[in-house]
Amino acid sequence: MKQLLIILATFAGMLLPVHAQRQETGFLNRRVTLGSETYRYQVYVPEEYSPSRQWPTILFLHGAGERGDDGLAPTQTGLGTAIRRGAARFPAIVVFPQARLEHRWDDAMLAHAVAALDAAILEFHGDRDRTYLTGLSMGGRGSWKLASKTPERFAALIIIAAGVVTPDAWTQSEKETAARENDFLRSPDPYGFVASKVKGLPIQLFHGSADMDAPVTESRQMAAALQRLGANVKYTEYEGVPHNSWDRALAEPDLMPWLLAQRRQSK
Repeated sequence: MKQLLIILATFAGMLLPVHAQRQETGFLNRRVTLGSETYRYQVYVPEEYSPSRQWPTILFLHGAGERGDDGLAPTQTGLGTAIRRGAARFPAIVVFPQARLEHRWDDAMLAHAVAALDAAILEFHGDRDRTYLTGLSMGGRGSWKLASKTPERFAALIIIAAGVVTPDAWTQSEKETAARENDFLRSPDPYGFVASKVKGLPIQLFHGSADMDAPVTESRQMAAALQRLGANVKYTEYEGVPHNSWDRALAEPDLMPWLLAQRRQSK
């Protein structure tokens, strides 16, 4: 009789509905298809996740070194590293899209990033009023672009070690694509143009004063342009720190509580 009860209990467990099973958490592999192209990306789901409530959601745009098509590299620096060092600080869904090797965060790559964000919000009960955008280096530049085009999507921005204008080191093709896709690059004041589009968002900027890859003057000029418009902006500059200022920025103890307290302003 005892053996029969054990067998019945085992079968009952096998027949539990899918929604009763424990939600997988951590860094999860996902795919999104746009047209004929399929893109791999990852979504971080905190251990305490429950579908019974809505979750703040962060879209993270990586730098140039994490480009590819494995879907994994974007989690191995910046925000992904910060989460692995202290997951309890990040009670949020975090979306890690990946730009292809031959691209920067151009329109095509941003389209798949937004598609990944929308898919994650749907799957993991993301809160559209607490959806945040952050990026470092190339991803910070992409964040300025995406936020200036669709500021209404986001509740706040964190941008680290990023430029606004096109660097001299880019290829002619990259410069032409950027000029075609970005209205602000055709403006006599690109910093003021971007600031005018995102001035309604709470923003934190970080940069190292010894950055040799993205000139610190880029963040200084963006901060000044935002301040002239009365924006809610905080600029932090790390004296003597080179390009990887994201290690310091993402370890700031007040940064995540500040971010997660922001809500999208109703129109």
